[in-house]
Amino acid sequence: MTAPKPSGADRVPMLRARALTKVYASGEVAVHALRGVDLDLRDRELIVLVGPSGSGKSTLLNILGGLDTPSSGQVFFRDRELTAADEAELTRYRRRHVGFVFQFYNLIPSLTALENVALVTEISERPMAPEDALALVGLRERIDHFPAQLSGGEQQRVAIARAIAKQPELLLCDEPTGALDSQTGVLVLEAIEQVNRELGTATALITHNAGISDMADRVLHFGDGRIVDIQHNATRRPAHELSW
Repeated sequence: MTAPKPSGADRVPMLRARALTKVYASGEVAVHALRGVDLDLRDRELIVLVGPSGSGKSTLLNILGGLDTPSSGQVFFRDRELTAADEAELTRYRRRHVGFVFQFYNLIPSLTALENVALVTEISERPMAPEDALALVGLRERIDHFPAQLSGGEQQRVAIARAIAKQPELLLCDEPTGALDSQTGVLVLEAIEQVNRELGTATALITHNAGISDMADRVLHFGDGRIVDIQHNATRRPAHELSW
């Protein structure tokens, strides 16, 4: 079932970041990964983050997902301030509300696709059936295959199924097509698009491929630790029409 369009009430941001900075020490040099970033992400929205390597995209995604903490600034998930949370609270946040998809699939080779997804559902509060998660990303017929029997694109779709099987409210994707050719990458993007549309999962996706930007509601352009431009797409282009 297609998720309904956001109403006015739904436009209250799910996730709010304000004045985020992140500074890393590299010997005697301070590396400024983020320099005062503000961001809102709303329910059912799909945003794409583009920009050169080292511009702060992954650092921001890690902070939004509770994998890292900022040097200064605040992050709110609904009415909860994540930047005031301790590690136990951040662990619960990641487990209950966030799904992660990375460039490399990190599947367990000795487990089937179904078993890789089931690892997540066994510790989730309101999981979908692993079979249903795999069907959602177009792998109903491949559930009993091991990672070595799957193509790179199929393995990435298993990783997406694993991320969304716990029915997270937020899906964070860091270069999910980075290790794939464009034809295979489009299949992965179709799976992400399907999850966003059918489950209503708010999605943030990092990419180096500017052509992917057309599938987003908004495109955030990064440079030198800042959001330097925001592009609003009046309509979202279907993933199967994309090329790069």
